[in-house]
Amino acid sequence: GAVGLADMQKAGAQTVAEHESTAVVYGMPAAAVRLGAARAILPLDRVADHVLRLVEPGVRP
Repeated sequence: GAVGLADMQKAGAQTVAEHESTAVVYGMPAAAVRLGAARAILPLDRVADHVLRLVEPGVRP
């Protein structure tokens, strides 16, 4: 999971990991954060809005 996310990030993908404060199990998100694989680290209630902003035409994070 985390290594795959890092590969995606290196290829230019906008990657997101859940913040520790809202994660029930912080295993994979923590690994992704340690690897620098997440461009954004957000609480669960902010992930959907972030993704929607990423897919809006002409909008950059």
